[in-house]
Amino acid sequence: MIGFTTCYLAILLSSAALASPVIDSASSSVGSSAPSSAIDHLAASSISASSTASSAAVLSSIGGTAASTSSAASSTPTVPFISLNPNDPVWANMDATDPQPERGTLGASILGPTDTDTVLQNPDLTAPPTTDAGSVGNAKWPFSLSHNRLQTGGWARQQNVQTMPLATNMAGVNMRLEAGAVRELHWHKTSEWAYVLKGTTQVTSVNQNGQNFVANVGPGDLWYFPPGIPHSLQATSDDPDGSEFLLVFDSGDFSEDDTFLLTDWLAHVPAEVLAKNFQTDISTFSKVPAKELYIFPSDEPGSPSQAPVSPQGTVPSPFTFAFSQVTANQVNGGSYKIVDSTTFNVSKTIAAAEVTLQPGAMRELHWHPSQDEWSFFLEGQARVTIFAAQSNARTFDYQAGDIGYVPATMGHYVENIGNTSVRFLEIFNTEVFADVSLSNWLALTPPELVKAHLGFDDAMIATLPKKKPVVVGPTNSTTVTSTEDEQK
Repeated sequence: MIGFTTCYLAILLSSAALASPVIDSASSSVGSSAPSSAIDHLAASSISASSTASSAAVLSSIGGTAASTSSAASSTPTVPFISLNPNDPVWANMDATDPQPERGTLGASILGPTDTDTVLQNPDLTAPPTTDAGSVGNAKWPFSLSHNRLQTGGWARQQNVQTMPLATNMAGVNMRLEAGAVRELHWHKTSEWAYVLKGTTQVTSVNQNGQNFVANVGPGDLWYFPPGIPHSLQATSDDPDGSEFLLVFDSGDFSEDDTFLLTDWLAHVPAEVLAKNFQTDISTFSKVPAKELYIFPSDEPGSPSQAPVSPQGTVPSPFTFAFSQVTANQVNGGSYKIVDSTTFNVSKTIAAAEVTLQPGAMRELHWHPSQDEWSFFLEGQARVTIFAAQSNARTFDYQAGDIGYVPATMGHYVENIGNTSVRFLEIFNTEVFADVSLSNWLALTPPELVKAHLGFDDAMIATLPKKKPVVVGPTNSTTVTSTEDEQK
């Protein structure tokens, strides 16, 4: 005869099984060495045969809401829980001797030829985390892969939709001028926003009202010219190497080849028309170049104070901004500062943030509600996962000189995975900077709703920041938060 104790044990085990989520084998994690589903967690749990634990206590043991920390009614999960297995890059950049597309039991070695240097710089493309899924377009482009236009006096290389089709709203140009060299007088159909990387650049411009502007722009500072406004760029000798800068344009299909250049225009106007326009003898134009100059060497520019005086005055809003002089918001794990039309008034189509992350820190999980993010990495090694909805997610690795791109509304983060600081620019085709913080959203949502979604307990709910962190320090430290108003 079966004893009472045996029957009671069978009832307890049946209750525990009913409390477990139903797992579809097609959706289970494959090739993982650690438990990755609710059933795996149950198998790893120690449940005594003499225990009188309720189904709520069983849920607590596998990561569900604990009855002792929540007043909300416990509910049975309808899908497996996430895996807690680490999904770090499989190898550190440039440290691996034989990088292979293998993660745990997944993947296999490469038998054919491979570009090892590229593989070393992109561990999350070669051996992606198991959280990646679906299809997300390429969101990385190194300027070192762009065609470089070499000129006497400097060079220029660009990125646009031809090199990164995902980047439909913005494009970039990296330009270098030797001391005294000139990027000739020109204008664009788009606006031009610039960040100086090194050296000093003198910019000149005249607006549609005949008001002029001349200024010197140093490292970390900005300039902005609205569409159609003519301007020039010239490196000073403040740095004997001249200057280098990043240009950003508010259209993904922008091309430097579409620029309106002064010399190119005059070379395509009959000389007698030029003479009539300027009311002078035709011989005056005998030395006009027969084709565009683009970049060319010249003498050191004079002081901005020596610029011609316009009877209409100077432009009402300066075309330059001393971003390097803006005090960054210091938070645990790094710093950030933001510039947009509220501070750089003339910049109506470009807003930006400069973010620094210490080793182990990250730009928090967030998204931008209405504008794509075009990013440029100035130093360090970073990792970004883009969530594109519908179970689509893809992880990319970035180094200094790389361009990143995240379409509007797609969730993402930027993590420092190196041993030195990461510094990068977030740039947007918009008038005012805006982002939505995941942790801040959860902190300001009714707690019971958050608990029902994520299984958080009261202690976790209490840590959620009611002010945006922006940057989050390493996990073994306490995050310092800062108000959104301080971002401006």
